[in-house]
Amino acid sequence: MAFSRRQRVIVQIIIGITLLVALGVGITLGLAIASIRNIDVVRELRDYRPSLPTQILDRNGKLITELFGEEKREIIHVDELPKHLIYAVLTREDRNFYTHSGFDFVRTTKAAIDMAMGRFSGGGSTITQQVAGRLFADRSKKTIERKIRELWFAFLLERSFTKDEILELYLNQEFLGHGTYGVEAASQLYFGHSAREVSIAEAAILVPLFSAPSGYSPILHPEAARDRQRYVLDQMIQLGYVAKEEADDSFRDFWDSWDYTRSSSTSAYLSNESQAPYFSEYIRQQLEDLLFGSVDIYKDGYIVHTTLDLEYQRTADSIMREGIRSINQRYKSSSQERFSVVDTRYVPLLDMMSLAFNIDNIKVAGARQRREAKSSYLGKMNPLVDLIAMSTGSQSLKSFVNRTYDYQKTENDRSIIEGALITLENETGHILSMVGGSDFETTKLNRAVQSKLQPGSSFKPLYYSAAISSGKFTPATRLYDGPIVFWNADGTPYEPQNFLGEWEGSVLLRYALATSMNVPSIQVLDGIGFDAAIERASRLLGLYDQRNNEDVFPRRYPLGLGIVSVAPINMARAFATFPNAGKEVVPIGITYIQDRQGNMVLEHEKELLSQRKGQNTRILSPQAAYVMVDLLESTVEFGTLANRRRNIGGFDGMPMAGKTGTTQNWGDAWTVGFSPYMTTAVWFGFDMPGNSLGRYITGATAAGPIWARFMKEVHSNLEPKDFFKPDSGIVTVRVCAVSGKLPTQECDEGIIEEIFIAGTEPREACEIHQFQQQRDEVLLKHIQDNMLIQDFSVPDTEFPELTPPSFDNDLNENPALEDPDTSGSFNPLLD
Repeated sequence: MAFSRRQRVIVQIIIGITLLVALGVGITLGLAIASIRNIDVVRELRDYRPSLPTQILDRNGKLITELFGEEKREIIHVDELPKHLIYAVLTREDRNFYTHSGFDFVRTTKAAIDMAMGRFSGGGSTITQQVAGRLFADRSKKTIERKIRELWFAFLLERSFTKDEILELYLNQEFLGHGTYGVEAASQLYFGHSAREVSIAEAAILVPLFSAPSGYSPILHPEAARDRQRYVLDQMIQLGYVAKEEADDSFRDFWDSWDYTRSSSTSAYLSNESQAPYFSEYIRQQLEDLLFGSVDIYKDGYIVHTTLDLEYQRTADSIMREGIRSINQRYKSSSQERFSVVDTRYVPLLDMMSLAFNIDNIKVAGARQRREAKSSYLGKMNPLVDLIAMSTGSQSLKSFVNRTYDYQKTENDRSIIEGALITLENETGHILSMVGGSDFETTKLNRAVQSKLQPGSSFKPLYYSAAISSGKFTPATRLYDGPIVFWNADGTPYEPQNFLGEWEGSVLLRYALATSMNVPSIQVLDGIGFDAAIERASRLLGLYDQRNNEDVFPRRYPLGLGIVSVAPINMARAFATFPNAGKEVVPIGITYIQDRQGNMVLEHEKELLSQRKGQNTRILSPQAAYVMVDLLESTVEFGTLANRRRNIGGFDGMPMAGKTGTTQNWGDAWTVGFSPYMTTAVWFGFDMPGNSLGRYITGATAAGPIWARFMKEVHSNLEPKDFFKPDSGIVTVRVCAVSGKLPTQECDEGIIEEIFIAGTEPREACEIHQFQQQRDEVLLKHIQDNMLIQDFSVPDTEFPELTPPSFDNDLNENPALEDPDTSGSFNPLLD
């Protein structure tokens, strides 16, 4: 029978591999035997190498923290484990474990052929080889010498131990993620109970962790873990280890009860002190993804060089700690005032009505006393009851205490204000400081990178930049600030309101953005369209792959006032793009990693730059970026951040720009701003949305002062410099301060200098003041001609030649401006 060319190649590969293996084993095995004949295998098994901590350093080489910890290991015997866990391990790792002598020739040959053909179907090592490799060889090395050493010790293990003993070693020693070693510790971590009690589905999710503890972690990567778990279950069904219906039921029950919000911060590392705990945990999670395989960051002693600046971090920690404390005091004080008004004015009235009309449902007597009693119990009594429950072993009492703690946590999430701060270097994206909350020991959630928050009006510059890039809008575009109804695609009306419902009429775009006017901003959004706005915003935020997801970017007019869900790190990277001349900014925390001998393990930043080479990293032109920088400087000069600048005595000659933001019902308070060096985003709000900070805790009054203080302090030793300005493509033109057009002799209300992208500067002369002067002249003439007439009313026919100018150069075809219908829902998105 004739062989095809592909078949002949495969046969040749098999023959070649077989000869090489035989030759290699024959030559090197003798050498190995001679060199290790005196080794006591049993003694070696008890001789573990001491662990070396991984050091995390800041950008100046200062120690932030060390990652280390006692190995989370609890020895468990094979005969204590359920059969389906053993079957799952054998299915995934070594199906012929109980029949081979430590080496599976067929499996190894198949793995070698697959590698030669460019395929990867899994390793060829048996369980015995894996145990031997972990104990007696460096499994990170991909060398023939290591494989020979591993094979030799596998043979010795098979001679010295029973199959169950070898399997027991394997199940108890392997690293299974998040600081745990062995199936017992891993089961306690992932499922909250002993490995003796694991279900079929839980067994199938533990097994992939032996080969990829970070890649298949159900905490870090639940979707990947779910897929691999399903694959293992299907293999077990195929081999007859478990019935299909039983496996399917277990799989479904597991994911129905899985908590997707679990933090991965349950590792042994958390007991170690850190000078930047939120940042350290952020780096630790990245290390588990970057250093995969048999690497153990808690024992292998790596040196991780990061971007953090510890001096900036200490400043951020200090200012944010004081800021969160102060804002919570203000919030508590205002809440007590509101409760006091209710207790003194409305509670007696309701109680009187309850008695008068015999309505028990509205009786609220004693409401204040009940609040005080509840607060006293939660703060003082519940911990004591918990101690009694643990001392007596009362499960019912412990269950009650746990429910009370859960209730208290929910109430805290609703009533305690949290905060986050993150700083990025504009040019590199280096994370210079990171504060994820008030206290890492009590709240592990890193709000700087993990929370999904509404940015409110701080979102506006993102789509304003698209408007500037389009050429339809300029800083001098005239907009209308007043009641206007916008109609969504589904026919629902939307009538945005300004802060406290105040209106200013005709304004220029620069003033509208700096003072955060809502109706003019929606006009800008309407003028460029949702597609252009979302395209630009999603790229700036680093969420381009979600641009078509309406749950993230709804195509409705409230989008213009920031009803998207983003983390502070997304907002920081978006704003940093403007001073970075329009080039994309990608946040990065790790620059490179070395082993303890100083050898390079991973050049992370260089690899990221290499991956981006050739890609289009420019989001907007340098000219458009410069215009946005100049516009946002106005926020600090005379807009919503002007008072914050004045309160700290200015920034010592360093130019600053930014934007504030406050969401609907005063739920979140933001300030995002930048210098020529760096960008900082600050957020305050509640972990559980729905509560209100109150009208006096806003982006300008809460986040603004914190942002200003931090930026002033971290720039105190930096040389002032100007923002980058393109050498060409920007023109400065004198315009009328009212119309935004070229001034005439009649423009006596002010003439200003404004910048434009070349080609977008105004070409038409101001009509407003010319019209006003013509009107005044006609009125004066009419009065003079009719001095003897007592009826001074002016007929409309006297002015047929005068037509008032449009409010807006670019939006005079907007039906909302032509017919400002004031009907519609009230939606006070504020700034």
